[in-house]
Amino acid sequence: MSELTEELATGAQETPFRPARLRSLAHHRAEENVLPIEGRLGSFDRARGWLNTEPLNREALRGRVVLVDFWTYTCVNWLRTLPYLRAWHAKYADAGLTIVGVHTPEFPFERELPNVTDRTRALGIDYPVAIDDHYGVWEDFANHYWPAVYLADADGRLRFHHFGEGDYAMTEMAIQHLLLEAGATGLDLDLVTVEPEGLEVAAAWTSLGSPETYLGSVRSSGFVSDDVAAYDRAHHYHTPERLVRNTWALSGDWTVTRDAAVLNAPDGAISFAFHARDVNLIIGPTTPGQSVRFRVTLDGRPVGEAHGTDVDADGRGTVARQDTLQLIRQPGRIEDHTVRVEFVSGGLAAFCFTFG
Repeated sequence: MSELTEELATGAQETPFRPARLRSLAHHRAEENVLPIEGRLGSFDRARGWLNTEPLNREALRGRVVLVDFWTYTCVNWLRTLPYLRAWHAKYADAGLTIVGVHTPEFPFERELPNVTDRTRALGIDYPVAIDDHYGVWEDFANHYWPAVYLADADGRLRFHHFGEGDYAMTEMAIQHLLLEAGATGLDLDLVTVEPEGLEVAAAWTSLGSPETYLGSVRSSGFVSDDVAAYDRAHHYHTPERLVRNTWALSGDWTVTRDAAVLNAPDGAISFAFHARDVNLIIGPTTPGQSVRFRVTLDGRPVGEAHGTDVDADGRGTVARQDTLQLIRQPGRIEDHTVRVEFVSGGLAAFCFTFG
């Protein structure tokens, strides 16, 4: 059978530790009604713990169709795939499908088990989750991306993979194919329908003109005050009168570290000139148990109907944990705007802007 190649699927988030670009196989040739064999199911032996299950391994999973999903809980690209994972688990678990979510952290706070446990429960994830805080399972699968799906048949052979968002129908048809191949009967072949909300709603791809942008010095881009001499020490920043698209600036007393921009004192702000329906920010207090109030404006005005799920119509919100917050969701026509996030107090770290 000939193999087709396709560019990396939209929305795959590449790990900073493995920068190589990959190409994935075309996963399903409908006219041949077969799936290419891609090797063996990777090992879970290096998982550091498990949620929702006793420890699993390849032998325990033999006879089951296994979908392995690499995720990290602040990744908006993965969050937009989650409604389908929940739906597939609900529909196909009794027919022989086991989903194994492998949580491999991107940011330091995502290595902390209480955070992962809390977000797993809050996000309604009932399927098994492997804790991969030292990248052991990631390495055994030679994985490079969040989100990434690997699908193995009942004999433990990898038969399908997909990197990034989208192609949900193709993935579900591959699940069905392998379940039928394993002897499942009475399978409902209609595809699932989902009704996502908040951060789980698919991006408005046709109007998306701003990239994921990290605020830490190692991977930052578009920072108008990009001065290496000021990194890793407190510095007083000023926001220029105007920002061009996909640039950002700080105002107030901040320390730009490798991973984040850290606000040291009250009355600081971040501004970003963007073109997208949604604006999200990975953010959190630097001290556990602390909460920080903030206010979001759009072009210097109240956000009104353009407020995201984590702020009110006046743009006000509170951050009490390290997580992804949705600040803006615009109705109607999408144009260039500048979002500004003003913080009442210090003691907060901002990691990354994402858009949708």
